[in-house]
Amino acid sequence: MAPTSEDIEELLLSSRYGDVEDIQQFVNKFGPEALATARDDNGNTVLHMVSANGHTDALDYLLPLLPSSLLAERNSAGSTPLHWAALNSHLSVAQKLVQFPGGPGVDLIDIKNLAGRSPLGEAETTGWEEGAKWFVQVMNLDDGAKDEEEMQPAEGVQDIEVEIQDAEGQVAKMTLGQKPSSSAKESSEAR
Repeated sequence: MAPTSEDIEELLLSSRYGDVEDIQQFVNKFGPEALATARDDNGNTVLHMVSANGHTDALDYLLPLLPSSLLAERNSAGSTPLHWAALNSHLSVAQKLVQFPGGPGVDLIDIKNLAGRSPLGEAETTGWEEGAKWFVQVMNLDDGAKDEEEMQPAEGVQDIEVEIQDAEGQVAKMTLGQKPSSSAKESSEAR
């Protein structure tokens, strides 16, 4: 027997409020497959609901029952369950989503919603420093980075002064440019 729209609505409310007993009753009646297809009018899944509201007990129950692809499922705003956990500052939920065995892992942190923000961006936007710091610690920072040997400065490039401000407001100033050649170094020493 397939769940009715009312059954789905009740499941999503139970997920939103973290009512594990009601979620279990739904699974007992309709099977875990019905969990994976349940959506509200905005495309939110049971994972969106429990993640947005920080229900780790419900998340622990649901994760083994759902396909790992649901971890990266986007709602109508392009947000994943991890976006919702970040938006509402739920570190333990964010960690469980990213660290779930067989799931997308740290790649979840790179998914951008329709507003152009990743879960890290959502954490920064809401001022959730603890979450932003954790995302940065675990994310793939050197994907697509070039080896130093491949990074050659262009000919005739001027020095560029750069100021970088960190999360605490500290400013570092540096000059970027070509290293002086040995002949330029010798001529400056001769002066």
